[in-house]
Amino acid sequence: MSKQVIRTPNAPNPVGPYNQAIRAGNTLYVAGQGPIDPKTGQVVIGTIEEQATLTFENIKAILNAAGFSMNDVVKVTAYLTDLADFAKYNEIYKKYFTEPYPARATVGAQLLMHTFIEVECIAVKD
Repeated sequence: MSKQVIRTPNAPNPVGPYNQAIRAGNTLYVAGQGPIDPKTGQVVIGTIEEQATLTFENIKAILNAAGFSMNDVVKVTAYLTDLADFAKYNEIYKKYFTEPYPARATVGAQLLMHTFIEVECIAVKD
């Protein structure tokens, strides 16, 4: 099975040796995304809600570039700098995903560049 690199200018450029996403067969693996403005390459400093919204918009742009949608996401892993923000994150999450919700894990983590959130996901297309 070959791997296809997915790259779009509508999401932040990778800041290291990785790609925005890799498609392998009917599965898309989206690298961890954060609240980085794709136009400026800068972290958007704001509330957890603002950062989560931008993070999911970046993921949505990558999914769309690969011909996928948020409805194709089967697994989400979120990293939060403060687990006290879980309820606020969850409210934003519910704006992007509907039943049946993807499988999910949320982890407390120390993140770079003063971000409150990073999210990675896996999507599958029938």
